[in-house]
Amino acid sequence: MINLVPDAIASLKEWGIEGPFEYGLVLGTGLGPVAELIENPVIVPYAQLPGFPKGQVSGHSARVVAGSIGKSRVFAMQGRAHYYEHGDAAIMRTPVETMAALGIKNLILTNAAGSLLEDVPPGALALIGDHINLSGVNPLIGLTDDSRFVPMVDAYDPDMRQALRAAAAKAGIPLPEGIYHWFPGPSFETPAEIRASKLLGATLVGMSTVPEVILARRLGLRVAGISMVTNYGAGLFGGAPSHAETKSVAAEAGEKMKALLGGFFR
Repeated sequence: MINLVPDAIASLKEWGIEGPFEYGLVLGTGLGPVAELIENPVIVPYAQLPGFPKGQVSGHSARVVAGSIGKSRVFAMQGRAHYYEHGDAAIMRTPVETMAALGIKNLILTNAAGSLLEDVPPGALALIGDHINLSGVNPLIGLTDDSRFVPMVDAYDPDMRQALRAAAAKAGIPLPEGIYHWFPGPSFETPAEIRASKLLGATLVGMSTVPEVILARRLGLRVAGISMVTNYGAGLFGGAPSHAETKSVAAEAGEKMKALLGGFFR
């Protein structure tokens, strides 16, 4: 893979964006408005940044928003690239490595997800405590040095999770913790796959985030993940997920994510 990070850093500098930043933030489907928290923002379309995704999923704004939230400098990505768009699990490698090059040590990943628990309904937020990846793909496949052997114990940083729970409690927002099962998509899961996922211990399902976690942990970044529940898994509690439902519920419930992250950063 060609290293486009120096080119991305140079392009960001031309737009007036330079490190260090304390936090990186990736905003999933329908959650772009969370970037409204950022004060004095500098906005750059991904199309201006070498190696950044050009945006092929409705509900993703495909731009960087950089600035401050409270006392923290935050580099936010409104939208991501997915494995199912490119057949490349490492498609987010340049953005993640660019964030690390900007001095970012803490990365918060958000997504839209399906719930496998009746008491975690559409519109709820859930903290990711661990994940399952049985897809057979990994963003580090093809690397040849020992950095590819990434430990994944506490991949979702315990201290960041505790801080997010505290922010949620202060804001009065329930934040159950769950296990996220990554499916490569783009088709939604079958009812049989959802039943199997439940047997494996998953409580959330989705098509993103996990490759980014692996890429970030390889670089030593601390990671937290938050899911916005947009539907029940297929065949559960009347669940019959669609992308239209995902966008609609995420847009309606995005204010919860905004309140949670606003409290976390302040």
